[in-house]
Amino acid sequence: MTDTAASSVGPLVTGAEIARLAGVTRAAVSNWRRRYDDFPAPAGGASNSPLYALAEVQEWLDKQRKGQEVSPEVELWQALRAVFGEQMIVGLAQVAEVLAGAGTEVPDDIATRVKELVRGETPADLVDGLVERFMDSARRAGSDQVTSERVVRAVRHFAPELSSGATVFDPACGIGVLLLSVAAEAGSHCRGQELDADSARFAQLRADLLERSGVRIVAGDSLRADAWPDLKADLVVCDPPAGVTEWGREELLLDSRWDLGTPSKAEGELAWLQHAYAHTVPGGRVLMVMPASVAYRKAGRRIRAELVRRGIVRQVIALPPGTATSHALPVHLWCLERPESTEGADTYRTVRMVDLTDNGPDEDLEPRPDQVADVPLIELLDDTVDLTPGSHLRPRHRDYPGEYAALRRQLEDRIRRLAALLPELLEGEGPGSLDGATTSVADLARAGLVAYEGQEPVSASEQLDTDYLQGFLRSSANTRRSTSASGTYRFDGKGARIPRMGIDDQRLYGSAFRTLSAFEEGMREVDELSRQLAEVARDGLATGALAPKE
Repeated sequence: MTDTAASSVGPLVTGAEIARLAGVTRAAVSNWRRRYDDFPAPAGGASNSPLYALAEVQEWLDKQRKGQEVSPEVELWQALRAVFGEQMIVGLAQVAEVLAGAGTEVPDDIATRVKELVRGETPADLVDGLVERFMDSARRAGSDQVTSERVVRAVRHFAPELSSGATVFDPACGIGVLLLSVAAEAGSHCRGQELDADSARFAQLRADLLERSGVRIVAGDSLRADAWPDLKADLVVCDPPAGVTEWGREELLLDSRWDLGTPSKAEGELAWLQHAYAHTVPGGRVLMVMPASVAYRKAGRRIRAELVRRGIVRQVIALPPGTATSHALPVHLWCLERPESTEGADTYRTVRMVDLTDNGPDEDLEPRPDQVADVPLIELLDDTVDLTPGSHLRPRHRDYPGEYAALRRQLEDRIRRLAALLPELLEGEGPGSLDGATTSVADLARAGLVAYEGQEPVSASEQLDTDYLQGFLRSSANTRRSTSASGTYRFDGKGARIPRMGIDDQRLYGSAFRTLSAFEEGMREVDELSRQLAEVARDGLATGALAPKE
């Protein structure tokens, strides 16, 4: 819940949070704002993301009784889920057909709920609400079935401005989310193809309900059976299937689309990229959502080299972790442009690299100056042809002298503090403590003197000091007892033993063990600082940012 605002009105909430409070979709909340004059006015935020006073919203929901019962939208979704289960796309397509007046037979319960809902909202709003709920459920399930809202936002942000009557194409359009969002203008000519017939049918029906007359979406395998062989688009957008090896390479070895090189079986994403590029007009653009690994995998090096050499790849954007639906790993957005002539590589001599991987997935997509670098083509055409933005961008903006000086100060300070941590230890008087009278941890546990936090034994009595206990358990004698046959160390509550001592002596030993543990932790930090310092020094010397002192 958003409570940043301001103010005398108390906590503020977004439209999405209102939807959760009421158990409806965000589309339904947008519909309430338009339909009801008494809906609370924004109390903060921006015009495109208003915030509302929570108290006013709750009062309005109570008055409308929308927060006290399951909403019709939720009831419809639950009914669809009960009938169609994991085949929800089939259910959504049937609802869309009913709304379009196609006369499809659906269960009476669903048909009744659809008719009830369209009394208060337009068919387009109802379908948009169902799409939103479906995308949310797919996101929670970690599904790649739909393009995430964050990916759509990124593609829209970096897409070029389209002229009136422009043609937009998506060869793997799913339910049409990316295609219809990027080509938001009703005057655009949209073409799409989707392998799953139910998804293609639903995408077309949704476009019809939105009164997008310029949209044509067909079912079929774009790579094996291109339904639009003669289509040339001003913009091609695509979020292709990731990691698919059975994309038809053996059948398509001599295909004319592989102008940049025949993709290997493992590089299906580069097959989709070339398919998209083959459908562009001169000067046309391609925006491809790609797994980060496509930028550096050895198998795709020749194709990446051709993209660079011919001046086709114009920009690569590393999007923030969490942008994709099904995982938290970063994905890239590749921006291509078909040269107006064969001299395109002479026109563009750099590739813009944008690294947003330090940003949050919902932060502003406009990069800071230190997140952008225009890399000369010649620097990319090495043995690896690595198009990962971070590989080229960070060295250009790195403050090597500042980093080196700061890390050196940290290391010197840490070493001084470590020396002070070491306890003063005197020569002992006889045999090792564990050679005298000892007690097993198992006996201590049975007596209620030891408890376990996970696998770590801790004192459960004033008669026993935890640091003393754990210090002796980590001694070499107990380590041998507590090491499994595989060589893995673990605390063993049965075999480990500790010496018998009074509590005052225990605390003396415990204090020494405690400072030794702190020393070990400090040494680990020193090891990491040393590694970072050596790396910065070596790279700084290699790049010329640092120089040896005479």
